[in-house]
Amino acid sequence: MRRTVGATLLGLALLLGCTTGTDEPRAASTPSSTPTAASGPAAESADPVPAEPSAPSTEPSPEASSPSARPRVHPVSVPALFDKRYDGRRLRLRRVLVRTDAYTQHAVTYRGDGLTVSGVMNVPAGRGRFPALVLAHGYIDPAIYVQGQGMRREQDWLARAGYVVLHVDYRNHAASDDDPGADRRLRLGYTADVVNAVNALRRSRLRFVDKGRIGLVGRSMGGGVIYNALVAQPGLVDAAVVFAPVSSRAEDNFNRWIRDDRSELATSIIDRYGAPERARRFWREASPRTYFDRVTEPVLIHHGTADESCPIRWSRETLRALERAGVDARLDTYAGEPHAFIAAWPDSMRRTVRFLRRHLD
Repeated sequence: MRRTVGATLLGLALLLGCTTGTDEPRAASTPSSTPTAASGPAAESADPVPAEPSAPSTEPSPEASSPSARPRVHPVSVPALFDKRYDGRRLRLRRVLVRTDAYTQHAVTYRGDGLTVSGVMNVPAGRGRFPALVLAHGYIDPAIYVQGQGMRREQDWLARAGYVVLHVDYRNHAASDDDPGADRRLRLGYTADVVNAVNALRRSRLRFVDKGRIGLVGRSMGGGVIYNALVAQPGLVDAAVVFAPVSSRAEDNFNRWIRDDRSELATSIIDRYGAPERARRFWREASPRTYFDRVTEPVLIHHGTADESCPIRWSRETLRALERAGVDARLDTYAGEPHAFIAAWPDSMRRTVRFLRRHLD
């Protein structure tokens, strides 16, 4: 299939945003028994696909009307997720990848959107039903991404804390089916993959999963995926946690990763959809923040003050927006901590588990 530049900028900015490099730190404080896996630097790369039809680049009014008042929902928008049919099903345990004293890790697949999506699942040792978490990883070039990459530290810690952990690879990653058309909708497909993962857990025959206690955890770009999922499907889960997330405002991500450093891509998207200062409706509709009044779950945000990729002010602004919308939200900050979370990572995980136990257990 012929690929064009238009969707690259959509995939790397706008709704989901992106960070440079891999989201899996090489110098992290990881429990000694954490299983090792192949990983490496992942330079941000372009993987364009056919672009959407052009939308007007200017708007007569600086503010958009409510989504329900508009006769048409733009396909490149957060509202396009609201009425989408989510059909996650057929969650299957495949081969055993790792056995530890605390859990067994399986390769898994499930179906959704007509695709097979791969991932890994950590199943705690012991009997009974365990609460479950769906993990959304940050940006790693799909060309080098391997199954389960991106949140291995979190997978291990959370399974040891007694949670079934389903880490989603996303479409076009690892053993997942290819979906060349996904990026033309700003990788909204990643959000569908996460929502479908929750549905697949609930519809599964896995007796060790407590289907009434499910949460979401994401980092970096995956934080943007979580924000999208929360506004797309209110009541989907019981709680959500994000680490060093991208901005909940689409133009912030565009300006940081595309507009200043990628002039050709910036020109392409501005020509197609309009600059943020002119096409206000488009950019508002591309932002989960616009729809935070739909969020029903408590949200915990972790962010380091020295984050070199996603400025902490983004999470402070997101917190204020969530609070204005009446959401039960909290921001925990970590002095001097970079994007990857190094020294403070164990503390952030202890806080995460306390938060999850309060809302899931």
